[in-house]
Amino acid sequence: MIPLFTEKSARILENNQYTFDVDPSLSKPEIRQMIEETFQVKVISINTHRPPRKTRRLGQYQGVRNQVKRVIFTLRPEDSIPLFE
Repeated sequence: MIPLFTEKSARILENNQYTFDVDPSLSKPEIRQMIEETFQVKVISINTHRPPRKTRRLGQYQGVRNQVKRVIFTLRPEDSIPLFE
Protein backbone atom coordinates (compact mmCIF):
# COMPACT_ATOMS: atom_id res chain seq x y z
CA MET A 1 0.00 0.00 0.00
CA ILE A 2 1.68 3.18 -1.26
CA PRO A 3 0.24 6.66 -0.57
CA LEU A 4 -0.22 8.77 -3.67
CA PHE A 5 0.38 12.54 -3.73
CA THR A 6 -0.99 14.24 -6.86
CA GLU A 7 -2.92 17.44 -7.49
CA LYS A 8 -6.19 15.53 -7.47
CA SER A 9 -5.36 13.63 -4.28
CA ALA A 10 -4.50 16.94 -2.56
CA ARG A 11 -7.81 18.44 -3.73
CA ILE A 12 -9.99 15.55 -2.53
CA LEU A 13 -8.36 15.54 0.92
CA GLU A 14 -10.86 18.30 1.78
CA ASN A 15 -13.65 15.71 1.38
CA ASN A 16 -11.81 13.28 3.70
CA GLN A 17 -10.84 11.09 0.73
CA TYR A 18 -7.41 9.45 0.48
CA THR A 19 -5.57 7.88 -2.45
CA PHE A 20 -3.31 4.82 -2.41
CA ASP A 21 -1.81 2.40 -4.92
CA VAL A 22 -2.33 -1.23 -3.92
CA ASP A 23 -1.68 -4.72 -5.28
CA PRO A 24 -4.02 -5.37 -8.25
CA SER A 25 -5.07 -8.77 -6.91
CA LEU A 26 -6.79 -7.27 -3.82
CA SER A 27 -10.57 -6.96 -3.76
CA LYS A 28 -12.54 -4.08 -2.23
CA PRO A 29 -13.41 -5.98 0.99
CA GLU A 30 -9.74 -6.93 1.45
CA ILE A 31 -8.64 -3.34 0.87
CA ARG A 32 -11.27 -2.05 3.34
CA GLN A 33 -10.14 -4.49 6.02
CA MET A 34 -6.46 -3.65 5.45
CA ILE A 35 -7.07 0.12 5.73
CA GLU A 36 -9.27 -0.17 8.82
CA GLU A 37 -6.76 -2.41 10.63
CA THR A 38 -3.69 -0.40 9.62
CA PHE A 39 -4.95 3.10 10.45
CA GLN A 40 -7.74 2.31 13.01
CA VAL A 41 -10.36 4.26 11.01
CA LYS A 42 -13.81 3.49 9.56
CA VAL A 43 -14.07 3.45 5.75
CA ILE A 44 -17.39 4.69 4.29
CA SER A 45 -16.77 3.97 0.60
CA ILE A 46 -14.10 2.68 -1.75
CA ASN A 47 -13.55 3.45 -5.45
CA THR A 48 -10.92 1.58 -7.46
CA HIS A 49 -9.53 1.77 -10.97
CA ARG A 50 -6.53 0.51 -12.89
CA PRO A 51 -4.64 3.34 -14.62
CA PRO A 52 -3.02 2.56 -17.99
CA ARG A 53 0.41 0.94 -17.85
CA LYS A 54 3.34 3.13 -18.83
CA THR A 55 5.89 1.88 -21.33
CA ARG A 56 9.58 1.97 -20.60
CA ARG A 57 12.46 1.73 -23.06
CA LEU A 58 15.98 0.46 -22.45
CA GLY A 59 17.98 0.59 -25.67
CA GLN A 60 16.23 -1.41 -28.34
CA TYR A 61 13.99 -3.21 -25.85
CA GLN A 62 10.65 -1.88 -24.76
CA GLY A 63 8.71 -3.07 -21.75
CA VAL A 64 5.95 -1.94 -19.41
CA ARG A 65 5.87 -1.00 -15.76
CA ASN A 66 4.04 -3.15 -13.25
CA GLN A 67 0.25 -2.87 -13.11
CA VAL A 68 -1.22 -1.17 -10.01
CA LYS A 69 -4.71 -0.64 -8.70
CA ARG A 70 -5.51 2.88 -7.53
CA VAL A 71 -7.84 3.20 -4.55
CA ILE A 72 -9.74 6.31 -3.45
CA PHE A 73 -11.53 5.77 -0.15
CA THR A 74 -13.69 8.01 2.00
CA LEU A 75 -13.47 8.07 5.79
CA ARG A 76 -15.95 9.22 8.41
CA PRO A 77 -15.76 12.99 9.11
CA GLU A 78 -14.22 12.42 12.56
CA ASP A 79 -11.47 10.09 11.21
CA SER A 80 -8.25 11.06 9.47
CA ILE A 81 -4.89 9.57 8.53
CA PRO A 82 -1.95 11.47 10.09
CA LEU A 83 0.33 10.60 7.14
CA PHE A 84 -1.52 13.13 4.95
CA GLU A 85 -1.80 15.99 7.44
